Amino acid sequence: MFGFRKLVMFMAVIMAALWLVACQGTPPAADEAKFQTQIYLVRHAEKTKDKNDPALTIAGQERAQLLAEKLADAGITRIHSSDYTRTRDTAQPLADRLGLTVELYDPRDLPAMAEKLKGAIGTHLVVGHSNTTPPLTELLGGEGGEPIVEATEYDRLYRVDITKDGSASSKLMRFGAR
Repeated sequence: MFGFRKLVMFMAVIMAALWLVACQGTPPAADEAKFQTQIYLVRHAEKTKDKNDPALTIAGQERAQLLAEKLADAGITRIHSSDYTRTRDTAQPLADRLGLTVELYDPRDLPAMAEKLKGAIGTHLVVGHSNTTPPLTELLGGEGGEPIVEATEYDRLYRVDITKDGSASSKLMRFGAR
C-alpha cells in the first residue's frame, strides 16, 4: 500500500509539472522573433484626371477618410508620403487624427526608403503609387503580388512585419469599395 501511495504522489507531481510547462506559453527564444517594425503600404486614393499633380476626387477623399478609420487603432507612429498632392491628401486624414506630421520620401529611390524603414522601429504608413507600392513591399521582404491596375485599383493595403532578426512576412488586405 505504501508503494502505491508513492506512485500516485509521483504521478501527481509529474502531471502538475507538465501542466505548468504547458501553461508557460512560448519559450523565450520564440518571443524574440516578434516584429519590431510594422509597415502598412497603400497606393494613393482615387485621383482626378488632371495631368499635373492631380488632387483626390470625392471618392478619393472618402477612401482617405476610410483609411484613417481603418488604421486609427493600428499604432501608427510615423506616416510617409511621396511629395504629390494625391499621396499627401491620402495620408493627411490619418495624420490629423493621430497628431502626426506626414514625412516626405522620394518614390524614385525605393531601395533607400526600404533601408530607412527596415531600420526604423515602430508602425508606419507609406502612401505611394501603383508602380511603387508593390515594389517597395518586395524590397521590405514582403510579397507585392500582381501589378496594381492603374485605372481602377485603389483598395489594396499591404502590411509587412519585420522581426528583430530582419525576417519579414506580409499580408495583403482590401479596404473600401473595389
